[in-house]
Amino acid sequence: MKPLKIISQSFFGVVLSLTVAFPVLTQVPQESDYYRIDTVPIPQDVVLEVGGMSFTPDGRLGVATRRGELWLIDDPVMAGSSPPHFQRFAYGLHEALGLAWHNGAFYTAQRGELTRLVDTNGDATADHYKTVYAWPLEGNYHEYSYGPLIQKDGSMVVALNLGWIGYGASLSKWRGWMLSIDGDGQMTPIATGMRSPAGMGTNVEGELFYAENQGDWVGSGYITHVETGDFAGNPAGLRWTDEPDSPLSLKPEDIPDTGRPLFEIANEIDALKPPAVWFPHTILGISTSDILPDTTGGRFGPFEGQLFVGDQGHSKIARVYLEKVQGVYQGAAIAFREGFASGVLRMAWDPEGGMMVGQTSRGWAATGGRPYALQRLVWTGKMPFEMHEVRIMPDGFLITLTQAVDETSAGNAASYSVESFTYKYHSTYGSEPINIASHTVRNAVVSEDGREVRLVLNGLREGYIHSITAPGLRSKDGLPLLHPAAFYTVNRTPEGASLLTDADIENATQPPDPNVLASENKPTVALSVGTLPNLQFSTDEFTVAAGSNISLTFNNDDDMLHNLVVVEGAAADEVALAAMQLGLKGHEMQYVPDSEAVLAHTKLLEPGVSDTIVFSVPDRPGEYVFVCTFPGHANTMRGIIRVVDS
Repeated sequence: MKPLKIISQSFFGVVLSLTVAFPVLTQVPQESDYYRIDTVPIPQDVVLEVGGMSFTPDGRLGVATRRGELWLIDDPVMAGSSPPHFQRFAYGLHEALGLAWHNGAFYTAQRGELTRLVDTNGDATADHYKTVYAWPLEGNYHEYSYGPLIQKDGSMVVALNLGWIGYGASLSKWRGWMLSIDGDGQMTPIATGMRSPAGMGTNVEGELFYAENQGDWVGSGYITHVETGDFAGNPAGLRWTDEPDSPLSLKPEDIPDTGRPLFEIANEIDALKPPAVWFPHTILGISTSDILPDTTGGRFGPFEGQLFVGDQGHSKIARVYLEKVQGVYQGAAIAFREGFASGVLRMAWDPEGGMMVGQTSRGWAATGGRPYALQRLVWTGKMPFEMHEVRIMPDGFLITLTQAVDETSAGNAASYSVESFTYKYHSTYGSEPINIASHTVRNAVVSEDGREVRLVLNGLREGYIHSITAPGLRSKDGLPLLHPAAFYTVNRTPEGASLLTDADIENATQPPDPNVLASENKPTVALSVGTLPNLQFSTDEFTVAAGSNISLTFNNDDDMLHNLVVVEGAAADEVALAAMQLGLKGHEMQYVPDSEAVLAHTKLLEPGVSDTIVFSVPDRPGEYVFVCTFPGHANTMRGIIRVVDS
C-alpha cells in the first residue's frame, strides 16, 4: 500500500463535513459508455435457448441449447461483412445445460448423463454420441444437470440440481451433489449441499467455485469455494452419505432448522462451508448463474483476475473481487453491466477478448424481454471510475479505485456509509435481510497517489455481508462512481494494526415490523386470487362496478415469496421498477415503493400464506393492474381489475 495521509476525521460520531464544488456533468456516465452490448443475429428457424457455450480452437462458438441441439457458429464476433453462419452440430439431446471443448470433442451434461460428441469426418456434424458417465434420473422437472467444467488435471466436474416437490429433494442418487468424472468415465463424488447450482467456474488460480440460487436453505444467491468433502448448505443430498464413495458422513438430521445465520451453524458443523461471496437478493440479482474469471490480459478492461457472475432473472452481470484471509475465500460483489436482452445463463471469452453472453428465459422469468439471445459484451477502451478492489483490513476496508480520487471528497467520512446484514438459514424458501446494523465510518484515509482509500470503522462482523456505499466519492475529474456500492462478505478478519482511536462499536438495530395499508371501508365485493406455476396469478382479470368496496384475498400457493399490489394501469411498470430499486429496504417495505399510483397492497407473503386487503376502487371507469412487485416477478405476474359503470 502507498503511504497514507489523513484528509479528514470524524470524532465521537460527529462528521466534519466539507463542501466541495464539482464541475457540472452534462451527461451522467452510463454503463454503455464503457461496455457495449452487440447482438448476434440468430436465424429465424433457430431457437437458441442457450444452455452452454464453448469455443473451438479455430474460433467457432459451440452453443448447446435447452431444446437439445448443439450449434456451431462461424464468426460470432461479427468481424466479417456477412452475418455469422449457424450449423447444427448435434440434436436429440435432453436439455443440455453446459458445454466444453476438450481433447478434440465437445462434452455436454444432459439431464441423465455426460456425453461426448465427436465429428469423425470433418463435416461439422457430430457422428458419434458417447455416454461418458450416466447418473440416475427420477424424472422430476427440476432435475437439471450442469457442466462439465474442465479441471487442470483434465477431469470433468458436473453439478446435479435437486428435484422440487414443494421443497428441494434428492429423489435420485447424487442429486444435490457435485461429481468429478475422469476421461475413462470413473466418477468420484466431491461435495454436496447444492440446491440449484446453475453455474460453475474457477478463479485464475484454478480453484473450483459454484453459484447457488435462492431457495430453501438458501437466503440469497451466492458463490462458494468447493473442496472435496464440503457441505454447501442444502441437506437434501446428505441422504447419500452412506454410500461407500461419499466423502462426507453428515446426515440430514444433523442440520438444525432454526433460522440462525448459516455462518453460526458452520461454526458448529465442520463440513458446512459458508459462501465466499453473497449476492444480496433483488440488489445484485435474483438467479445467480455462470462464473467466468477474467483471463483476457487486459483486453476486457481493468479487471484482470477478477470474476464475473451472471444473473438469469435480472438479465445482468456482477463483478467479484476475491481474496483469501486466513486460508478462507471472501470478497466483494459489485454491479457491472445490466440491460441484456434475455436471462444471462452462460458467458465465454471470444478470441478477441470480448465476452459472449448466452441467454434464455423460457419458464424462468427474466427482466430482459426476449425468450433467448446471444450477445457480445465489448470494452470500449474508456476507463470507468469504479471500486477496483475492496480488501478487508483489521479495522475496516481498503478500497482501490480505477482512477485517482478527489482528495477532499475521498477523505470526508460523510462520503461513505456501511451497513452489515445476513440471512436466515432455514428450510423456508429464501430470507429477508436480518440483523441489519450500521457501522460508523471513523476515518477516511487517502493514499498519496489518490488511488486508495482506507475506511476505518467501529467494528466488523464475521459472517455478515457489509454494504459499502460511496455516493459522495468523486474522481479527480469530478465523476461519481459508476457503481457506488460494494457488498463484502466477511468470513475472517485479518490481524494487524488498527487505525481506530475510538473502540466504541454500535449495536445492530432491527427495523420495525412493516405495516400494510388497508382501507377501512366495509367490503361489498369479495374477490380471491392464487398462484400458478411459472410466475403467474391464477386469475388474470376481474370486473367490478365503479366505486365498489373490494375485499381481495391473495393466497400464495407457490413455493416462493410474492405480494399483490393494485396500481393505476399505466404505472405498473414504473411501480415494479421502483420496487426493484428499493435495495436493502425492499423487505422492510414489502417491495412496495412509496407511490401515489399504488391503490392497495398485501404483505410480502411466504409460501402457503394468505392475506386480505380492503380498498375502494375509483368512481370512474378504467383499468387497474394487480401485480407482484417482488423483483423479477412483475413481467408475468399481473392481471387487470376492470372498473365499469355500475
